[in-house]
Amino acid sequence: MKILKITTVSALLLFVATSFAQSETIVGVAAGNENFTTLVTAIKAADLVGTLNSEGPFTVFAPVNSAFDALPDGTVENLLKPESKGALTGLLTYHVVAGKYKAGDVIKAIKANKGSFAVKTVQGGTITLSLSVDKVMLKDEKGNMATVVIADVAASNGVIHAIDTVVMPK
Repeated sequence: MKILKITTVSALLLFVATSFAQSETIVGVAAGNENFTTLVTAIKAADLVGTLNSEGPFTVFAPVNSAFDALPDGTVENLLKPESKGALTGLLTYHVVAGKYKAGDVIKAIKANKGSFAVKTVQGGTITLSLSVDKVMLKDEKGNMATVVIADVAASNGVIHAIDTVVMPK
């Protein structure tokens, strides 16, 4: 009986945690995750909080902190300056796609399109998605590659896929 109570309580807590996570917008989910502190700081500096809190739906390929850390020294600091707001906005919106693309949908689209699937970003550029073994890869317009390291982080207005590299528009 005790095991049944523990299991029931655990299931209830999991349900409540899942429901809470799905009531959070993309910004709320990212702000609650220590892997996205640099991204959240950049979203605020670019004044994109309102946009990414809106109804959407959006798919965000969200660089983790180590992806920003891998950029050349001074890059993030320079992008966060008020005079760089346009460049920062362009960079961040290059990581956003209109619509909700869960990992299964992405993989189906890649396979249906002979191994790669090009998606238009909110910034106006294109990211090409492909598979490498069992990982979804992103190729930016400069030829750089990023790997999805965590897929399908649910938000009320879309989905987040964490990536290991900051992708760059032309």
